Amino acid sequence: MGAFYVMQMELLVARRNMWVTTAVVLMSLFSLVLTLAGGATAGSLGVDPLTVAATSITTLSVYLVPLIALLLAFDAIAGEIERGTLALNLAYPLSRAQILLGKFVAHFLVLAFAVAVGLALSTLLVISQYGLADLSFMPLIRLFFTSLALGATFLGIGYAVSASVRQPGVASGVVIIIWLVLVVLYDLSLLGVLVADNGGVFTTTFFPYFLVANPADAFRLLNMPDVAVDALTSGLNATGPVAGTWGLLVSLLGWPIVSLLGAWLVFRKVEP
Repeated sequence: MGAFYVMQMELLVARRNMWVTTAVVLMSLFSLVLTLAGGATAGSLGVDPLTVAATSITTLSVYLVPLIALLLAFDAIAGEIERGTLALNLAYPLSRAQILLGKFVAHFLVLAFAVAVGLALSTLLVISQYGLADLSFMPLIRLFFTSLALGATFLGIGYAVSASVRQPGVASGVVIIIWLVLVVLYDLSLLGVLVADNGGVFTTTFFPYFLVANPADAFRLLNMPDVAVDALTSGLNATGPVAGTWGLLVSLLGWPIVSLLGAWLVFRKVEP
């Protein structure tokens, strides 16, 4: 019941602070724009429109879902420390694990709602254009659940940062840097090393592990069409067993556990 109480309070705070509305508007707007843009391609190439829509939205989600998750989480602990409410919450019969779990469930629900609304609107748009015949819903279903796993990872990272720095202003700056490094600069760095390596040992041996180790890249690969994945991984001798479906799932589903465990370990040492 303790975690459920915290979850209710966090949902009220999220609604009052317009986080729910902001997340839904962002996901819906960009999902609709990308679906409309991809619809022309689907019509000319004869490809399943929902597959094209899912591929287009993947390019958005890999940036937007982690960002929304970090913005939801950065203030979770540091904000309560600054406002003095953490000491009050700990005075109740609430364990730190219950507090963290309640916050996570609330923010996870906000994220899930935003992603669901965005994908639902895109699906309705595609159906209105092409009808229900010969549509494959599996790409969008896969995109929904993998988006939640990616978001859960960055929620845990945000909590760990929030508990570590203790100041919301500093926490917001740190999570933006983390977002830039993991989602943007990580791939650019890998690309630079690949070019410098020119098909050497790093490319054929180590690159697949670095690629799958990043949850954002695992998310991308799981939601890319098979043809695109084959083109990306061709010539990489070690990629097969590492960047296969099971390897990608282990990365994407394992990181939320690791990040939340890390957040809990940091939160245990926080003194309000």
